Amino acid sequence: MTKLSVNINKIALIRNARGANHPDLLQVALDCEEFGAEGITVHPRPDERHIRYDDLSVLKSSIATEFNIEGYPSNDFIDRVIAVRPAQCTLVPDLPGALTSDTGWDAIKHGDFLTVVVARLKAAGIRTSLFIDPLESQLHAAKDTGTDRIEFYTGPYAAQYNSDRARAIAPYATAALICNEIDLGINAGHDLNLDNLAYFRSKVPQLLEVSIGHALICDAVYLGLKNTIQLYLHRLV
Repeated sequence: MTKLSVNINKIALIRNARGANHPDLLQVALDCEEFGAEGITVHPRPDERHIRYDDLSVLKSSIATEFNIEGYPSNDFIDRVIAVRPAQCTLVPDLPGALTSDTGWDAIKHGDFLTVVVARLKAAGIRTSLFIDPLESQLHAAKDTGTDRIEFYTGPYAAQYNSDRARAIAPYATAALICNEIDLGINAGHDLNLDNLAYFRSKVPQLLEVSIGHALICDAVYLGLKNTIQLYLHRLV
């Protein structure tokens, strides 16, 4: 079964809007676990507009499931991640002012840089994942960095799903077979939702984990957090 890691950035964004601790970020994370989530994901950004760096140690010391920290691998970010030692660190190529992640790494161009970063994280006992587009050349380049996993950037899949889902999934299904052949673990995330998740899961062999935040929190507004997490888990069976 593919694991569901809930990204709680949007909860932190709501909290920060009023300058207090409502909603309580840690309590939401613990509730997500109680309701069935198998991981908690956060993506701190340099301006700390949602997850703050001081949230990291609090979450790490309290949650029982896998903790995944995403971010651009600046020296400051890597130092903070190593200090916290989450189960996994997902490296994204976002520039500091990016609204959201919108492309995968060029692991060919940035291979030397990523190799050094991955080695630092793995030396600290942290599993690594690279945010990657489903391109064969990029998958082999990612493997060469020493990373444990890749996370497919699924924005293009989600954008095309309603018009032609077979065409939308094709590059990911092919890329997954390559990952399986070269022993590269597969995660996925970005714009996956209750409509498109089950189909993605059924067509991508050995999908280990999906990280979902924005869509899940939007659904929870109408359906409730517990019910929403259960619905997402059902799509992953």
